[in-house]
Amino acid sequence: MKYNQKIILKNGKEALLRNGNAEDGQAVFENFNQTHAETDFLLSYPDENSYDAEQEAQFLKDKTESPNEIEIVAIIDGKIAGTAGIEAVGKKYKLKHRAEFGISILKEYWGLGLGKALTNACIQCAKEAGYEQLELDVVAENKRALSLYQSLGFEEFGRNPKGFNSRTSGFQELVYMLRKL
Repeated sequence: MKYNQKIILKNGKEALLRNGNAEDGQAVFENFNQTHAETDFLLSYPDENSYDAEQEAQFLKDKTESPNEIEIVAIIDGKIAGTAGIEAVGKKYKLKHRAEFGISILKEYWGLGLGKALTNACIQCAKEAGYEQLELDVVAENKRALSLYQSLGFEEFGRNPKGFNSRTSGFQELVYMLRKL
């Protein structure tokens, strides 16, 4: 999928949101490791990253060539400040109406509207790809993310009290959410 949009953040800076490509592999790899070190709300830790920069480049190339999946990068002042994407839950008929959403943003760019812009971009891409619903899970303690997702039409449909096992805080409850498209 292809995506390209310029937005103005709350601090007046311009951000370019576009699909990631193979040339972004190293920068996205570094962004992944940094974002996953800055918060305990994401799925994995940097030392669990199963990709290297070359594999990340291939992942981005595959998403760009996909008709129904995408990885969007947010670029501010030439730096990748965040990523977000949609991925098919499955290819079988009973699953092909569902997509999963994921997002991560460098801490220095939190609170500027980038999360909202990236989430809206992924909602738009999911609609264009023909999905019926977009799904995510979020740590219950992540109140800012929960508020954002609710404001954009995501609804809670369940919880897992031991969804994550954090190295620092023990078990974290996950909230399962979906947005009808």
